[in-house]
Amino acid sequence: MSAKNEKKFNAVLNKETQNYSRGKYNCFPSFYLNKEKINSGYSNLALRIQERINYGLRTLMIDGFQGVDWDAFKKQLSGALNEINIFPEWLEMRYCLDSPENIFKRAEPFLGGNDRLFGTHYPFGAELFFDARKIAEYRIRAAIKRGAKAGELTIFLGQGAGLLELWDELWYVDFPKDKAQILAREGKITNLGEIQPKPFENFYKRSYFVEWPALNRLKRRLLPEIDLLIDGQNSSNPTFMSGKDFRSALYQLSESPFRVRPWFFPGPWGGKFLQGHMGLDPNLPNIAWSFELIVPENGIIFEYNKTKLEFSFDFLMFQENRRVLGENAAVQFKYEWPIRFDYLDTIDGGNLSTQVHPRPDYIRKNFGETYTQDECYYIVVAKPDARVYLGLTNDCDPKEFRKALEESVSKEEKVDIDKFVNSEPSKPHDLFLIPNGTVHCSGAGNLVLEISATPYIFTFKIYDYLRRDLDGNLRPINIERGFDNIRFERKKDWVQKNLIAKPKLIRKGPDWKEYLLYDKPFTFYKILRIEFETEYEMETDDRAFAINLVQGDQAEVIAKNGRVTLLSYLETMVIPAATNKVKFVNKGQSLCKMVLVFIKQGIGVSIPLNTPQDG
Repeated sequence: MSAKNEKKFNAVLNKETQNYSRGKYNCFPSFYLNKEKINSGYSNLALRIQERINYGLRTLMIDGFQGVDWDAFKKQLSGALNEINIFPEWLEMRYCLDSPENIFKRAEPFLGGNDRLFGTHYPFGAELFFDARKIAEYRIRAAIKRGAKAGELTIFLGQGAGLLELWDELWYVDFPKDKAQILAREGKITNLGEIQPKPFENFYKRSYFVEWPALNRLKRRLLPEIDLLIDGQNSSNPTFMSGKDFRSALYQLSESPFRVRPWFFPGPWGGKFLQGHMGLDPNLPNIAWSFELIVPENGIIFEYNKTKLEFSFDFLMFQENRRVLGENAAVQFKYEWPIRFDYLDTIDGGNLSTQVHPRPDYIRKNFGETYTQDECYYIVVAKPDARVYLGLTNDCDPKEFRKALEESVSKEEKVDIDKFVNSEPSKPHDLFLIPNGTVHCSGAGNLVLEISATPYIFTFKIYDYLRRDLDGNLRPINIERGFDNIRFERKKDWVQKNLIAKPKLIRKGPDWKEYLLYDKPFTFYKILRIEFETEYEMETDDRAFAINLVQGDQAEVIAKNGRVTLLSYLETMVIPAATNKVKFVNKGQSLCKMVLVFIKQGIGVSIPLNTPQDG
């Protein structure tokens, strides 16, 4: 295979191009199971209960995550049970919730006051939402019901059921965070304990900083004891698998390459390339983001005999974090997957907001995060004349810059951002480094693979062209927070010397090459690019990898355990540390280029996070 075949993937678009053809990108990737079974339907759930009653089931606890339609679940399961002459007593956890006022009083210190976007991570569990006396009463009732005569069944239903502890069988209904956000935008769900829907900003902030951490702590505690894991997305026909099979499948997943389910969202600056390439809804105004690997909000899909079940990535990290991350990385990151991939599409769109990410101590002290949002932009596709904004101009005066931004807010006047912020031309396979404190944004005409540490909402927008969000509201600007974190020494000359990657060939074989793109003390991860014509083999060496096929049609991925899967152009994949060895085979007609990102050896052991940048 000759290098001339690379021309097929010359990703510089014509300026006039407006139609983008559908690629092989799979929006719903599955991890196929061979023996761990997935079943579906309320009739089968009812039959399981009937079977378990014969073995002494008297108290069944059904817990779950934000977004589950408990009314629909109860109605359907009750109907299926009645058809086989089982008439349980239902005790719903909603009646144990504390008042909205008391819940808010406990949550309020973590909601950031008047800040529209940011709060601080809540450090405790789901007890926050409940009246302790009512929980104690339900717990007593559970103890009494466990002593009932054979055949009598009581079902405790709803978020927090696992707090009661005294179950004969425990079910858990999971629900994807992105789907819950859709329901919240439509006013169909509220935060736990609330009666009336709140504006989406309020819903999301409380979910991110309070509800999700609290419910995840309960989820982690319950995982080893879950008897049935249920996917609650389809309230009319849920899929489920036994807890034993689920935990076995998580173990398999921890030693195999896999993809998460990505999700996509429009935005005021969004473009059109992803919409065409990924076959997304053409009625949407654009696609601004593809959440490729933002694991606090991504799910993974298991499939058995064409039946699918989705669960949150959190479950995998709760059970198998050491096998996924590797021993050393797990010491530092524990249950957090630390590498984030997403796409920013500004092709036929506009510039992103001008922004900056917090310094390490700032994000820890102000938001309770354990590490900061260092990132970089890998340009995958671009139009001619596309640019990336990075650092400040050589003659930028910080006081003048701040005054211009503040007057823009007060007077609603646009700023000549090029006067203050440096920009560099961008083309496919360029990599721009964006350590915390660096002013930056993607200009129009780019498809950016954003590679970052996992914290993902801590962007301080300092200028946004007076744009409104899709709901018609002016987007929040954080000039004060931004200027608390900007590193003003990062001007054009320094940027060109330090923040534009210069690929270095470090290894090669008969028809493959390995380039080092990023290995600087700015962050805890390292970036390589692998180029191969036929195949490439690698060993994980107790390291986890996030990878993306940035050029080429498709590659076959073969793991040491014999599992074979496919990776298509623009797709992202996780290679857990326990995979040990993996081979990539080029299935197309042109050169494959693949980005590999992994945690540096020694991080969290001999090397602390974010050094030397804690100033």
